[in-house]
Amino acid sequence: MKSPIILDDEQRRTLEQWSRSRTVSVRWRERALIVLATTKPVSEGAIAAELGTTRHRVARWRGRFEAGGIEAMKKDLPRGGRPPRINAAKIKQIVQLTTQTTPKHATQWSTRRMAERVGVSDTTVLRVWHAHGLKPHRMQSFKLSNDPQFTEKLEDIVGLYMAPPEHALVLCCDEKSQIQALDRTQPGLPLKKGRAATMTHDYKRHGTTTLFAALNTLEGTVISHCKPQHRHTEWLDFLRLIDRRTPKDKDLHLICDNYATHKHPNVKAWLEKHPRFHMHFTPTSASWLNRVERFFRSLTVDCLRGGVFHSVDDLKKAIAAYINTYNKSPKPFVWTAKASDILQKVMRAKRTLDGMAQTD
Repeated sequence: MKSPIILDDEQRRTLEQWSRSRTVSVRWRERALIVLATTKPVSEGAIAAELGTTRHRVARWRGRFEAGGIEAMKKDLPRGGRPPRINAAKIKQIVQLTTQTTPKHATQWSTRRMAERVGVSDTTVLRVWHAHGLKPHRMQSFKLSNDPQFTEKLEDIVGLYMAPPEHALVLCCDEKSQIQALDRTQPGLPLKKGRAATMTHDYKRHGTTTLFAALNTLEGTVISHCKPQHRHTEWLDFLRLIDRRTPKDKDLHLICDNYATHKHPNVKAWLEKHPRFHMHFTPTSASWLNRVERFFRSLTVDCLRGGVFHSVDDLKKAIAAYINTYNKSPKPFVWTAKASDILQKVMRAKRTLDGMAQTD
């Protein structure tokens, strides 16, 4: 029987904490119990029987602790295993082909196409892709604005978000056009344990409506109405609605996109007669600057995408009910991204695209 291990106060405190903890690794807890047991004059066989382990394991962790202390208890020794069947050159080839080329008569690599091209198994290709974070099947879309006044418009709108004028309201306005009243040809099955809800892929069209919405960035509430079309006359009706629904002593700063109806001569004439309205237009191809687009996304996901509407009136009622509920517990809109930070990201993206164009 070997002599007991002597622990200092810090080592004992750490090992006792491990032995009682429910959050540390089970392996660490077992090792702590082994070392704590070896501080008493007991044989390794008796310790193994008490802890329900083997004498070999007790001897191993006793020796590891004596050699390296607490730190040695945290690590396993490197294990042997089958040597890799693919060398570094082959891995580099797979990565280069994946990131810099496309297969013949296809737009993206699959594991089987790459395996055939390189001469390895498809599971090997998949492991290499996972190790390098490559997902050829996924594609993200983007659009950089080429507006010559991009910087000025960006700073103007971000300035309204981060430092809104006093005695004024900032409203993010837009239209969600051609919302379809879709009715399913057959009733679906409800959600249940082990089965997703079902909905037929075919549908009946009962018409469309256009939602006009203005998001109040201070309160988070939405002013809205639905119209059959979205011409400048409907836009004027919406501006009149905003005029009626907002305090008369407040200036109104409206953030809109560059849709032609927003700049129609009749609209400009009406705005001249209502000087409390101030228009701010987003840069072209930069709808992400308009916060109402985020509200439209919530409306689509929560109300429209899985909805069944037997008529346009049903659709309009569903939209109105959703907005009424939304307005009962609105959340103020908070913008944190500085215009300078956004501009730096846009410039980096443009430099990258320009570099790729020169390479091609």
